[in-house]
Amino acid sequence: MYQVARKLFFTDCQCADDASKTYDDLFAKLDTNKDGKVDVSELKAGLAAMGIKTGKGSAQKIISSGDKDKDDGLDFNEFSKYLKEHEKKLRLTFKSLDKNNDGRVDFMEIKQSLADLGMDISKEEAQKILHSIDVDGTMTLDWNEWREHFLFNPATNLQEIVRYWKHSTVLDIGESLSIPDEFTEEEKTTGIWWKQLSAGAMAGAVSRTGTAPLDRMKVFMQVHSSKSNKISLVGGFKQMVKEGGAASLWRGNGINVLKIAPETAIKFMAYEQFKKLLSSEPGKVKIHERFMAGSLAGASAQTVIYPMEVMKTRLTLRKTGQYSGMFDCAKQILRKEGLKAFYKGYVPNLLGIIPYAGIDLAVYESLKNLWLSRYAKDTANPGILVLLGCGTLSSTCGQLTSYPLALIRTRMQAQASLEGSEQLPMNVMVKKILQKEGFFGLYRGILPNFMKVIPAVSISYVVYENMRDSLGIQK
Repeated sequence: MYQVARKLFFTDCQCADDASKTYDDLFAKLDTNKDGKVDVSELKAGLAAMGIKTGKGSAQKIISSGDKDKDDGLDFNEFSKYLKEHEKKLRLTFKSLDKNNDGRVDFMEIKQSLADLGMDISKEEAQKILHSIDVDGTMTLDWNEWREHFLFNPATNLQEIVRYWKHSTVLDIGESLSIPDEFTEEEKTTGIWWKQLSAGAMAGAVSRTGTAPLDRMKVFMQVHSSKSNKISLVGGFKQMVKEGGAASLWRGNGINVLKIAPETAIKFMAYEQFKKLLSSEPGKVKIHERFMAGSLAGASAQTVIYPMEVMKTRLTLRKTGQYSGMFDCAKQILRKEGLKAFYKGYVPNLLGIIPYAGIDLAVYESLKNLWLSRYAKDTANPGILVLLGCGTLSSTCGQLTSYPLALIRTRMQAQASLEGSEQLPMNVMVKKILQKEGFFGLYRGILPNFMKVIPAVSISYVVYENMRDSLGIQK
């Protein structure tokens, strides 16, 4: 049946009249109730009857894309216009894959195209992708095979993989050291990128506010907990509430939310510039170049907003009445300790970017490639549970690796505000912690830190999706 359908409907059209006739025949076949339009259920049923496989949600996406008069169906003009425009996009994608311009795509060209998007796959995996599209068994694809396979798949571009597999824009677990997400050229030219960043920033703000008590507990334990002064989770919360009431659990949250916008903007702009400087080929970024560009962008953003990081630690640890607000905190630090105080702990913070970003990227790319090679049959879209799972696991691994440096940074930021505390440099502080408390002394506060991961991921995702809907970003 599939072979008959292909011959009947997808022959290579020589002229506009032939194309129109082909679309006319196909429309008549799909419009089962003969009401002059094709709706989602007719499209699904018709394509299934012809043996044409479509990805989950593809039929709805096709109808939504072509339905200009918003009547939940495509009339013949909308139907043929959608297919013509879609074919044009498919032709461009095919040409970009066909590196040697011989009119055929082989597995090495598929491998190279994915490598250009920062995804390294094996020859076997590239052959597997090719085999799933190759109809005549030649292990190469011509234009007809490519068009037949993707004509009713709304994904038109290999960069769909990039679009589906975003995670730093979607997830906010309180740390901002991950490498920024890639945006496709289409997203950059249409302005969708700033809407996605705005949605991500709002998701981060709500997520951080929701998990602020656990974040304050983490900082509290990093600075005050030791072998001689053990602080339990319940005991710590009781102590905080007793000292400043329930509202004190959100101390430091205001500035933690406030720094999201400048940090995101600086990191994104710096990342784009560093990519251009470091890429060996214009417009193509390899995985190690992405890591270097992302790390440098993170360092640039941290350098600019670092005084806010110091203030966040001081405001989080403050006692009732110590500061009247953010500006008072800044004035007191400047008057008592000078300008240099705003960069206390800067070195361990900067050093922490490399293990965090490196592990996060390596784990995420490995999980992504594993899923794509094993389970990506009809679409590059992994589904929300896989995306959240991979993002959470990679970010958690990154945090685990860089946590000792984060603890040292926090203690250095807090030193001057603690009565009777020594002003120790980084190397001396590490030695002292290892001598007095052992290796696990560098992981004080890790429990509340991990406890906030699941709620932070859940909140940020729900808010991000709602913001996407509000800003009119298509899924």
